[in-house]
Amino acid sequence: MRMKQLFASLVIGATASVAFSSASAADMTGAGATFPYPIYAKWAESYKAATGNGLNYQSVGSGAGVKQIKAKTVDFGATDSPLKGEELDAEGLTQFPAIMGGVVPVVNLDGVAPGALKLTGSVIGDIFLGKITKWNAPEIVALNGGLKLPADEITVVHRADGSGTSFLWTDYLSKTNPEFKTKVGAGTAVKWVVGVGGKGNEGVAANVQRIKGAIGYVEWAYAKKNKIAHAQLKNKDGQFVQPDDDNFKAAAANAEWTKTPGFGVVLTDQAGKTSWPITGVSFILMHKTQADAAKGKEVVKFFDWAFKNGGAAAAELDYVPLPASVVKLVQESWKANLKDASGKAVY
Repeated sequence: MRMKQLFASLVIGATASVAFSSASAADMTGAGATFPYPIYAKWAESYKAATGNGLNYQSVGSGAGVKQIKAKTVDFGATDSPLKGEELDAEGLTQFPAIMGGVVPVVNLDGVAPGALKLTGSVIGDIFLGKITKWNAPEIVALNGGLKLPADEITVVHRADGSGTSFLWTDYLSKTNPEFKTKVGAGTAVKWVVGVGGKGNEGVAANVQRIKGAIGYVEWAYAKKNKIAHAQLKNKDGQFVQPDDDNFKAAAANAEWTKTPGFGVVLTDQAGKTSWPITGVSFILMHKTQADAAKGKEVVKFFDWAFKNGGAAAAELDYVPLPASVVKLVQESWKANLKDASGKAVY
């Protein structure tokens, strides 16, 4: 499957998956976050070519991925909203980071070049509360001196499914807009005040492209590969920044990976002059006791291979590979936490 075809499916399909014509019952299965789908698809394609072993990953949203791994219907789940230690313990799960990237605001505005529009978390929060309803509102004009803004009505587009991308978005808005925090709050699924829903990053992207005056939020790779206009954001240090992998790395530079169970860091609204304020980590969930040790071992081999060989593909798609020091911590966690039925480590 070629990347051009993959990214076409991201926009057209309500959900997306990567599988291969030779897929069999022996293939690994995963489900969850849409945020990392483009890089998991690329890694799976390369891993298949290198090893002959396949991956069937269903891009159904973080909430569905968590449900499926808890129900043991897949070999691993994927979520952009890390589970807390008590939930991991209650379900017998272990969690580790796999990839980092950024969530960006995307818009459909005539006459406004991609990356030209400037927004803040406070203003976006008011848009998503239905308080700012036109693109030429004074609050937006004040941020964009010299930029000709249309008088179009704003249509908010949000996720319709349980979503780690929504968690990152709402966590950021809750940190920068107190009223949004009170009325909506942060979560993978929230009660939206206004707007229309789309399923998956691909559903949000399709709605924004279709509706004049729309604003939504997607993972950066979706915006870039599908040529959807994005906006700049003002970060915690008061600087307007563009999304790119250097600015995602800046946000992750001071992450304290071992401070919370399951490496559960949240990288929104991080300090730093170049930090992109909606940077996120995508996590993998696996059962500590692997009923099918061969499958568990293959999943670990896949991510181990990706950490060692997938950095260039990640950079090409504007994701940020894990630092080597974090990869080492993840490998140590596999040795300590992933066992077969007899208690033998699978890694």
